[in-house]
This record gives sequence, structure tokens and C-alpha cells, in this order.
Amino acid sequence: MDRSLYRVTLCLLGLGLLQSKAFEVKVTDGSNNTCIYANMMVNFIVQYETSNNTYENVTLPANGTVNTDGSTCGASGKAPLLNVDFGNYTWSLNFTKNEVTYSGDVITFTYNTDDAKLFPDAQRKGNLTSTVSYSEPIPLNATFKCLHREVVVAGNVTQLFWNVTLQAYAQNVTRSTDVHCSADNPTTQAPTTHLITTPNTTTTAPTPTPKPMDKPAIGNYSVSNGTETCLLASLGLQLNVSLSVETKTVWTLIDINPNNTHGSGSCGNDTAILRLNDNNHTLVEFYFSIKKKSFYLQEMNVTITNVSGITVQRAKQNLSLWEASLGNSYLCRKEQLVTVSDDLYINTFDVRVQPFSVKNATYATASECSFDDDSILIPIVVGAALAGLIVIVVIAYLIGRRKSYAGYQTL
Repeated sequence: MDRSLYRVTLCLLGLGLLQSKAFEVKVTDGSNNTCIYANMMVNFIVQYETSNNTYENVTLPANGTVNTDGSTCGASGKAPLLNVDFGNYTWSLNFTKNEVTYSGDVITFTYNTDDAKLFPDAQRKGNLTSTVSYSEPIPLNATFKCLHREVVVAGNVTQLFWNVTLQAYAQNVTRSTDVHCSADNPTTQAPTTHLITTPNTTTTAPTPTPKPMDKPAIGNYSVSNGTETCLLASLGLQLNVSLSVETKTVWTLIDINPNNTHGSGSCGNDTAILRLNDNNHTLVEFYFSIKKKSFYLQEMNVTITNVSGITVQRAKQNLSLWEASLGNSYLCRKEQLVTVSDDLYINTFDVRVQPFSVKNATYATASECSFDDDSILIPIVVGAALAGLIVIVVIAYLIGRRKSYAGYQTL
């Protein structure tokens, strides 16, 4: 998505030009007990390409008349799902939990560009889907509230939320504890989401300690869309992070162990997410996007929780890594370094990914990174040798001419 759309959105918010209605929904179980409750203000802004190769923005406000067909309270092995149908587009949020907290997991927004009233002269027709990760831990049996506006960007879709009240895994909505988002409390730091860039700092970052030579184990991960695999990935991950231990800042090396890591995510038409969760201590998220006829890694989010319960969240946007043509996979055997922030570095090993166009749960032909092409060293070495030889010849020639001139005397 063009970041100009994001800037325009913020400008319109500041001017108060975007209007919307709140919607309120409840999802009940077989005993008519509420298991999911949501009440919020929301706007959706979609950027689409016209047949003239220009881009237009359309605002889809949430109206008050919605239904929750497709929502579920969840069951054994199946997470709760809130699905809100606005008529011409749908919005859904599934949930996940551990022993003490729950959170939203993935937001999915689906719209249909066949609707000529909403998307006049749209070049691409049909149902399109945008997915994005969204989570802020909430204590079980607590209601999440957030008055502040929050902007969530995924591909060419911008979602704006405010006056949000949300609870899943509800036992008693009327008696639950209210938990406010960090943005509502000016004394706390705003949460880091996929929209938050690494903040600038006036302090000098300490130099990370040298990384051990041992490579981490290579993990194989996949994401399914229903019954079919839609994303494949295999890679080794090693994190170098600066953590505060008592009064000291210590650089810590974290290897992502595939045996303890669960892979999940989602697949859309233009975006895909791979989420690696290392026993709820380390969460690494990869956001893939499409540009023209290629895919690439656009963003990385990292959440690390140490033994003291201190959480470090960092995000790196506007990446242009791991690019390959659609229908192919990306392969890079050499180690790569990604600087997420001044206090977090990620080393990747033996990367192979295919976030789109996966068939029969098998990698397509690999597009290898330039680092793997050792054959390029041969012409470089030969060229350097020839250049050096030419320089030597030219210098010898100039010295020879100077000596020859010195041999003549003026008459």
C-alpha cells in the first residue's frame, strides 16, 4: 500500500472528516450465553487500481445494521471467531489464549470490487481479502477498552478503530474487569504493533557482542488456508537482543528452536503472514506483500518476553527482502543480517519461503539470492586482475617515457 494513503487517513482523522457509526454485536453459545462481545467505531479505507492505471481511495464506513453469521464461540481445537457482515464487505477477528490472557490473532477484511458503486472502474474484479496480525494481551474474563484511534494497515486496506469495547472467552460480561489499551494511558508507552516503527533515540546503542559461529537448527513451517497449504517456509533464526537485567544491559543470543516453535499465520490475495511462536517467549512475524509480479518480505515484528516477564517489542517496516517472482520460491543458503532496531538484530540461515501460489504443499522452482551465486566471483577476480595488469603497464610506460626524455640534451 502507498504510505500516502496512510498519511491522508491521518490527516482526515485530524480534520474530523471521516464519520462512522458504532456497531454492537454479541455471539452466544448453545445455552444463549455471551462468549464474544464487541462494540466499536470503525472505518475502512480501500485503495484500488482503475482501468486507467490510476489509484482511487474509497471509504467504507461501518453502519449499524450488521450480522454475525459465521461467528463461533469456539470448541476443542477451534478458536473463537467474530465475523461481522456489513453487507458489501465482511470483517472478522479470531482469538487465541493461554493460561492467563487472551488476544486477537488475525484480522481478515474481505470486499468485492464487482460492486461498481463502491469501486467504479476497478481494474481487478472479484472478492479480495486483506489479512493482518493484531494482538494485545488481555487478562481472561476482562473487557478490553480503547478510546484512542488506532490505525491498522494491511496492503491496500487501512482500518481505523476507536471507542472499542471487546471481550472474548467471556464468562460474565457485566462483571468483568476493564483493561484499557496503552494509548489511553499517557503515562505508559504505546503498544508496538505492525504499524509502529522503531522510535528514534538520542542515546548511543551499545555494540552487540560477537555472535557464536554455531548455526541454529533449520525449522520447516507451513500455513494452511482451510485444507490446503498456502505458505511454506524453512529457515534458521538467531536473535541478538539487548535486554535489561537488574541495572545492566546485556546482549542476549536467542536461537529459535524448531522443536519448541509453532508456525501459524494467514494468506490473502496480496498479503501473507508467517508467525513463529517459541513457547510464548519469542514471537517473530513475517509480513509478505506483492508488487507487480513478485513477492517480497515487507515487514518483521518481534516480541520477546524474558524470564522476569519484561516484554520487548520491535518492528521493522519498509523492507524489500526475499524477493522472487510469483509462482516461484525464494532461496538463500547464505547467512543474512536484518537490523530491526538499535537493540535487535536477526540473523537468518538457509532461508526458503513461498508465501503465494503454493501447489500440492510443495515448493516451486527456487529463485536463488545473489549471495548464493559463487560464479560471479570468477569474472570479478578476472576483471580485477586485468585492471591491475593495465595499471602496471601504464605506469611502466610512463616511467619509460620519462627516462627516454631525460637522455636528450638541449643543443
